[in-house]
Amino acid sequence: MKAIVFHDRGIVQETEVPVPALRPGHAMVRVQAAGLCHTDIEVLHGRYGKGVFPLVPGHEYAGVVELVADDVSGIRPGDRVVIDPNITCGQCPQCRKGLTNLCAHLKAYGVTENGGFAQFSVVDARHLHHIGQLPFDLAALAEPLACVMNGLGAAGVLGQSGLPQSALVIGAGPIGLLLANSLRTIGVARVAVADRNDNRLAMVQAFGFEPFAAGSDALRQEQQAFDFVADATGVVAVVEGMIQYVADGGAALIFGVCPPDSRASFAPFELFRRQIRLAGSHSLNRNIPQALDLLTRDLTISKLVTHRLPLAEMVPFFTKGGDPTTMKVQFVAAAAG
Repeated sequence: MKAIVFHDRGIVQETEVPVPALRPGHAMVRVQAAGLCHTDIEVLHGRYGKGVFPLVPGHEYAGVVELVADDVSGIRPGDRVVIDPNITCGQCPQCRKGLTNLCAHLKAYGVTENGGFAQFSVVDARHLHHIGQLPFDLAALAEPLACVMNGLGAAGVLGQSGLPQSALVIGAGPIGLLLANSLRTIGVARVAVADRNDNRLAMVQAFGFEPFAAGSDALRQEQQAFDFVADATGVVAVVEGMIQYVADGGAALIFGVCPPDSRASFAPFELFRRQIRLAGSHSLNRNIPQALDLLTRDLTISKLVTHRLPLAEMVPFFTKGGDPTTMKVQFVAAAAG
């Protein structure tokens, strides 16, 4: 079968590889759509995970069940499914507390185990979720959207503290717009998005969000105006500055991935005096069902996918620099629908 393979750090090619063998408890999925995430590029360069090579990347994918092992129930050939990529031990203190995304022995399809940038993927059947008639390219957004759901939960947006009336997302990339879409879908009345790039701000406006140019006078006038503020840039200076936009009693979420060795500076007194909650979020925590529910409620999220390509045309996107007109890039099989 054809697959994209990370042969070693920084080396990626489309390669012919054997079809993976079916194992007990597993199902073979014919991949129909797989999304490229910035994490995939970090994995390629050995900056995320354990640097396991060779590796078939791809942790955002959906497809059709081709075969199931004899001991699998609840999943049948022909089922349309999406994959929860996180593989957890279930035994460590974090898993026992329900924080499976923080598993001490966390593995993941596309990160430590072969993933979805291939014609076939063998997956533990417990990691498959039925998608009904949801289009495969939309279903492949369930994994990043599940990460968003985990983040909103960590910040208390989905908890007992009450739904915010206003929200600001800083960063209008794919994950920032997924955050904004999710906030609007769950009922936040005012959703604004800030970015420094005009092309991305045009997309913000096309989605119907309130656009702000980063660093503009208009944005500076919005200090303490938002009940919830999320960073989706991974830029330390942005993280440091986002507190100024949080209203008293509000919450801020660090969602973007800053470099591991970076440090941010806050005024602890301001967090104390204005009773601001500061939260972090990593990956997804069994949030695929929540994400699928949101996807069925807002099909416009599919507009985030700007490139649907055959496998052979995906390779350059792992190595070239970012293009602000490019949002979500997906491998889509010819027969996908």
